Parts: sequence; C-alpha cells; structure tokens
Amino acid sequence: MNLILLHKRDFVSNQKVVLKDRRFDYIRDVHKAKTGDTLLCGLINSKIGNGKITKFSSRHIEMDVCLENDPIDPLPLILVLALPRPKMLKRIIESVVSLGVKDIYLINSWRVEKSFWQSPLLKDQNLEKYIYLGLEQSKDTVLPKIHQKRFFSSFVKEELALIAKDSLKFTAHPKTDKLCPAGLNEKITLVVGPEGGFIDLEIETLEEIGFNTISFGKRILKVETAVTYLIARIFSK
Repeated sequence: MNLILLHKRDFVSNQKVVLKDRRFDYIRDVHKAKTGDTLLCGLINSKIGNGKITKFSSRHIEMDVCLENDPIDPLPLILVLALPRPKMLKRIIESVVSLGVKDIYLINSWRVEKSFWQSPLLKDQNLEKYIYLGLEQSKDTVLPKIHQKRFFSSFVKEELALIAKDSLKFTAHPKTDKLCPAGLNEKITLVVGPEGGFIDLEIETLEEIGFNTISFGKRILKVETAVTYLIARIFSK
C-alpha cells in the first residue's frame, strides 16, 4: 500500500480522517507507523498529499491530512478485453489499473464461457476491491470506468468504432505475423481476446471498423501476461 486511499466518508472534519478498516490494519501491521508519522494519502478522484497521524488507538487512527497535488496522468489507452475467467480477471484489473488504464471494456466472444458472466466478481462492489489495490500500488486516486458488454457483434459494430474514433486501433491475436508496435505516444484502443484468441469472424468484424491485427511473436502467453506485456511494449520509450 504505497498510498492510503481515502473516501469522503472517512472525513470527520475538513482536514481530519478516521480509519478503522483494512487500511488501519495495514498502517499498524505493515507500515508499523506510530503517532506523529506522516503517510502519503489521496482522496478518491481528487488530490494527493500527506496525512500525519495524530491519534493511534487499538481500533482506529486519526490523521490530519493536507491534499494539494494532482494525481498522476492516466495512460492514453482504452482496453477492450474478452472476459477472462474470474481468478484471472482479478489480477488483470489490479495490474492494468496500476498502469494507469482508465477505460476498460469487458466483452463477450465465442470462446468466453457463459458461466464467466455469472461471476459475483462482476458486481461493482466486488470489482472495487481490485481497483483500489491497483490505485494504492501506483499512488493514484482516479477510478477507472469498467463497462460490461455481453454482445460482441452489436458492441463492435454499433459502439466500438465511435469509442475508438480518435485513437490508433489494434487487436492482439496470435495468428498474425505483424508485430505489435513499440514506443508510441498516442491514444490507443487495444482489443485483447480470450485464451486461444478470437475466432476468424470476430477478427474480420474488428478489421472492418479499422482495427489492425497484431501479435508479439511466436510465443503464446496467458491473457494476464499478454495484457501487461502489450501495454508495456506499446508505451515503452
């Protein structure tokens, strides 16, 4: 936890917060902080600054906070991801949020198992846990938007072209020789398929609205590894 993420409900006055939950446990057990110590803090969707511990009890801490700095810039990326199995989705959400991705679309495809859409993880309150972990890791406060789209064709044909209109458009797919570009400094829309990749018809549908099909070579990676690798490669300098 590199940043203590604050909610408006934590404030008992303009500059004082009280923490009683897992953040209190982490500050006590991992940071091993004590009264008078200063920690990096940030208010969700707002500023970042410092919090000074003014009271430390067995059940809660109180901090005086001063939040004056803007959060770090987001990554100029729209990520469109075929819904992976829930355990993998947890790790992907945490990772891409820590990299600064703010627009995430979870979509269906032929190889996505129907049962994945029934997972309790897809409820907002459950996704939030992994979003918060990603923000805390990367010292960020701005929540991403996660959209769920269960119908591949209608989403691609009716929505995705508009969503991606001002960006470079790429589909990651193992069955192409065109390598993923590197070192870009532009807005990107990246589509990543399920384990095994998109079927041919889905690739054709994406290509019809201007998406370039790319790969990262002959190795076949798990989706969670591929997503992180692709983002790092595209925006490497």
